[in-house]
Formats: sequence, structure tokens, C-alpha cells
Amino acid sequence: MSESDKPQAPAGPGTHVLPKPGVETDVTEKHAPMYHVILHDDDKHSYEYVIVMLMKLFGKTAERAYKHAEEVDTTGVTIVETTTLERAELKRDQIKAFGPDPLIAGSPGGMYASIEPVPQD
Repeated sequence: MSESDKPQAPAGPGTHVLPKPGVETDVTEKHAPMYHVILHDDDKHSYEYVIVMLMKLFGKTAERAYKHAEEVDTTGVTIVETTTLERAELKRDQIKAFGPDPLIAGSPGGMYASIEPVPQD
């Protein structure tokens, strides 16, 4: 049995089977679709609330969280993260569950957030 006729062992986790030298392959990488996590403005949450929430849930710096608070206040929305669907759903749910703003009486609970697919090129 020649070397090329021998069966190859299946690739395991983290293992890649390389083609023989001189053999052309048509490899197309596929990436998971990405999604935006979008925070929506309302009058029931303060800048301080938004900043603290973004720092705790997304690991944003105070400066970056403030920029998002400013953007959501002036434009009505801000994209706080672009990620995979599973993580986007988790982060949206965490925003909604973050709780009421203790600085605003009558704050109903977490803010509204949505997810949208990133347009494909």
C-alpha cells in the first residue's frame, strides 16, 4: 500500500488535516453571523445608571460608557457591542434585567435593548 493510499485518521479537536504539498484546495472560511446589541433611550434612567450598567455588564471604561450614554441620549440608540447571536441575546437580557434606576423615582426596571443582525457585505 503506497503512502497516498493509506487511510488518514480523522481530525480531532484543534487538529487540521493539511493537503499534500502541490495540491490546490479551495478553502472558504465561514464566520458566524454577527449581531449588534442596541440600547434604546428612555426618560426613566439616568446617565449614572447607564454608565454603571455598561461598566458592569460590558466591561466598558467610565469614559467609553459615558460616550454611549451621551449617544443614546442624543440619537435614541447606541450599539454597545457587536458579537455572536448567543452572546447578543445574553447581553440584551442582562440589560433588561439590570433593575430600576435608584436615582429616578418610578424607574420601571432595566432599560430596553434589542439585537439586530450586522448587514452582510
